[in-house]
Amino acid sequence: MIFRQLFEPETSTYTYLLGDEETREAVLVDPVASMVDRDLEVLAEHGLTLQYVLETHVHADHVAADNELRERTGCRVGLPEQSGVDCADFRVREGEPIEVGSVRIEPLFTPGHTDDSHSYVVGDMVLTGDTLLIDGCGRTDFQNGDAEALFESVRNKLFALPEQTLVHPGHDYNHRHVSTIGQEKERNPRLGMDKSHDEFLAIMANLDLPYPKRIDEAVPANKQCGRKHAA
Repeated sequence: MIFRQLFEPETSTYTYLLGDEETREAVLVDPVASMVDRDLEVLAEHGLTLQYVLETHVHADHVAADNELRERTGCRVGLPEQSGVDCADFRVREGEPIEVGSVRIEPLFTPGHTDDSHSYVVGDMVLTGDTLLIDGCGRTDFQNGDAEALFESVRNKLFALPEQTLVHPGHDYNHRHVSTIGQEKERNPRLGMDKSHDEFLAIMANLDLPYPKRIDEAVPANKQCGRKHAA
């Protein structure tokens, strides 16, 4: 499998490229509108044809590249079925794998950061979006976020994966690239196994985070697969 982790510096967003070495078909997960040209260059460098774009959730911090990539490559766009959008070509659902050549992507419904959040298990790694970050997790105070649901998603689904599973998050703000399920169970300051359910809820209730800078632009646009003119 061809695997690339691509970084967008303004919002510290990771986009993931997954490609099959034989069929030369590829998937992009969580692409950012401002980085479309870079992503297409990376695909061309590897001789890959983009088959799918997948989103882990409707993002509040950046505009997604879904529609532009679809227009420029003919790819199909998949969003979680809970996202409530009509622009997707297909709905992402837990229990319905997405296959590109020999690359098999297993969606896991992991709500909490938002009510549509999904993670993607691919072999010995998991793309966790904003559900589980390295030494952290996504906030739960907008887009029907729910700290209780996030705790259950991490403890019952993500932490049930083998401890050697590589964790590739949707963001990192400290120049880190990868963790493991075992590492997050051991030392995540919010969700590690030494933290109780009530301790986690208290942590999330007292984060006192600012209103997301781009949420009023990004969420409406992303409900239209990244069309920036959307109202």
